[in-house]
Amino acid sequence: MDIRNFCIIAHIDHGKSTLSDRMMEITGTLQKREMKDQHLDMLELERERGITIKLTPVRMSWKGVQMNLIDTPGHTDFRYEVSRSLVACEGAILLVDASQGIQAQTLAVLYMALEANLTIIPVLNKIDLPSADPERVSQEVMKLVGCSREEILLISAKEGRGVSEVLDRVVQRVPAPSGKRAERGELGENGTCALIFDAIMDSYRGAVAYVRVIGGSFRKGQKVHLLRTKTTFEIQEVGHFNPKYVSDDVLGEGQIGYIVTGAKNVRDVRVGDTIASSPEMTALPGYAEVQPMVFAGLYPVEADDYPDLRDSLEKLALNDAALRFETERNAALGNGFRCGFLGLLHLDIIQERLEREYDCNLIVTAPSVLYEVKLSVRNPAEIVRSSLLKIDEPSVARISNPADFPDAALIEEVREPWVKMEIVCRNEDVGVVMQLTQARRGEYKGLTYFDADRALLSFEVPLQGIVLDYFDQLKSATAGYASMSYEHLGYRAGDLVKLQVLLLGEPADALSTVVHRLEGHTVGEIICKKLKEVIPKEQFPIAIQAAIGAKVVARETISAYRKDVTGYLYGGDVSRKKKLLSKQKKGKKRMKQMGRVTLNQEAFLAVLKRS
Repeated sequence: MDIRNFCIIAHIDHGKSTLSDRMMEITGTLQKREMKDQHLDMLELERERGITIKLTPVRMSWKGVQMNLIDTPGHTDFRYEVSRSLVACEGAILLVDASQGIQAQTLAVLYMALEANLTIIPVLNKIDLPSADPERVSQEVMKLVGCSREEILLISAKEGRGVSEVLDRVVQRVPAPSGKRAERGELGENGTCALIFDAIMDSYRGAVAYVRVIGGSFRKGQKVHLLRTKTTFEIQEVGHFNPKYVSDDVLGEGQIGYIVTGAKNVRDVRVGDTIASSPEMTALPGYAEVQPMVFAGLYPVEADDYPDLRDSLEKLALNDAALRFETERNAALGNGFRCGFLGLLHLDIIQERLEREYDCNLIVTAPSVLYEVKLSVRNPAEIVRSSLLKIDEPSVARISNPADFPDAALIEEVREPWVKMEIVCRNEDVGVVMQLTQARRGEYKGLTYFDADRALLSFEVPLQGIVLDYFDQLKSATAGYASMSYEHLGYRAGDLVKLQVLLLGEPADALSTVVHRLEGHTVGEIICKKLKEVIPKEQFPIAIQAAIGAKVVARETISAYRKDVTGYLYGGDVSRKKKLLSKQKKGKKRMKQMGRVTLNQEAFLAVLKRS
């Protein structure tokens, strides 16, 4: 059987899902009455936001060739979904908007595809737009990919113009799977095996693994083994995506499809694992372990919902290999989970999926990044939990929750994650982008011009500086034209301190954050002012303070409600009025001693938005 496995990679909103729609329509995979816009965006959130969140496979047939397509996300937070798609394919369509040209994420996904040794097919989309400039963008693509002008296809995915030529080019240029895999030495003596590139938990059939068959074949009733989790199961069903599940008798070498494992425990079937016919076989390389970039606490509003939240996170983690979580206890919020995400959009999507798909009512704490704290004590386990300590450096703790930071006197050094960031913007925006980034402690590294109007800026910047509201400010400052992409560089030491938020003199650990010492006063002032706007008034005044160690760097006070205790007086001596007001003052003082401040979701959002 002649097979082609390929994916579509591009910057966000360059037309990947629309091109997938036209391909399914032209190949007759779906009838006209079954078609709808962004058909492969199955999640309700994807359709609402108009973005692709999850990779989606579909099998098509074109001129006697079996075409396995994987539609990938474009946002930088979901780059891990793209990397998993690339391993399952031999070729990639690089889609570029003919009006916008090369963007930051276009560069990022192209480099990933080249590292995976995929055949690249350059395609310019949206040539029907009045603002399209195919000649200019073609020059950019030729310079970037190193191809000739004739190799670039011009299409309009919306109108269907040129899509047939794209399918023909995939058949001509993308190699068949067996030959490519043999060249890479991935077959070797592995025999019958498949790589899991995604998985979901089905309510009725258990865990369903999305696989790329590397060697041999799989069929219903066959006994197979998961090599990394050392689990054995009998296959309930095999099949392909149309894009819905379509059952097959056999899933053969080089094909992309699904295997229903029937596993009820979500931990048994993991992305990157190998399904094999013998437990003695060698596991496939799988994927590099994804490292979360942003951490936040997820807590149920009602304490009784804690078990439901745990089960929901386990099911989501099966489908989303980038999600990490562990139990956490907070004095104000009770039991919850410390979760790791790839970025703020990833966090936002997970929160919405938990609320919509699993009916969880959540409070999400202010996000932070992972810090490495070198301790100056002989037995660090007495200061922090032993699970936080690094194995290779026993005196260094990896801390994602600012509340876990030890006393400053016990800290020798604090290291924070840095990233390499690339920004594509208009020539006129270069100054404002540099100013905005350097205000976040960014270090300028280089400037390249695509043409007279567009530039590529390179920076090295602390992740904490860009992970909160940087992207929103970048879009505002450049009228929406700029795009950014970043990748992890490593950890660097800095003069970092814990900024503690005090409410009525008591620490509110859930609102604490880590900042550079020089930014402590400014950030503290912003947080206090924001909290004053969102924390509801009480019968007593509420003091909001930001402190570094014992030093208070900012303060705001929420005034108390003033109850009119003299309203019923109709006259007489003024001393009666003073007596009632004095009595009220004493009552408020007692209430302040025993009063508590209720934290709502807006309070955490106030810490998040520091602008």
